[in-house]
Amino acid sequence: MELEESIKTAIVYEKKIRDIYLEGGRKVKDDYGRSFFQAMSADEQRHVDYLEYKLDQWRNTGKIVPERLQTSIPSRKAIQKEVQKITRQMKGEDRGIKQQQLVRALKVEMETSDFYRRMVAELSNEGRDLFARFLEIEESHIEAVQFELDYVSSTGYWFNIKEFDME
Repeated sequence: MELEESIKTAIVYEKKIRDIYLEGGRKVKDDYGRSFFQAMSADEQRHVDYLEYKLDQWRNTGKIVPERLQTSIPSRKAIQKEVQKITRQMKGEDRGIKQQQLVRALKVEMETSDFYRRMVAELSNEGRDLFARFLEIEESHIEAVQFELDYVSSTGYWFNIKEFDME
């Protein structure tokens, strides 16, 4: 895949996941849930903006100037540190809506990460450098969504690790 085509494809992925988070923010009435979805959609919108900027840069100069892409979503380590502080409760209706949105988001975050992983493996230095940072950020998004999903679903799992067993 050529660099321009890969950037266009990345924009499609980023808009798709952004829209899932926007929908979640509109549907969930719980303040915490709404703020989670709004933070995630804002981060994804920054990705769209950055990719559109890089696409213009590529079209105008034939080069991509390395610039560090920032994220407002904490790292896995920071998320795990906060796990001990969680004590909120949600109404059943919000819990169901949030769980549905999180399942959709997790699926698309994983698809997006897989795409970035392929681009890191396939593209030359400019593309590899661009998408390596996106891969890093999307993996943090997966962790954040998985954390929220584990909490909302009340399955006894945190980050896909069973916390306790009754046997």
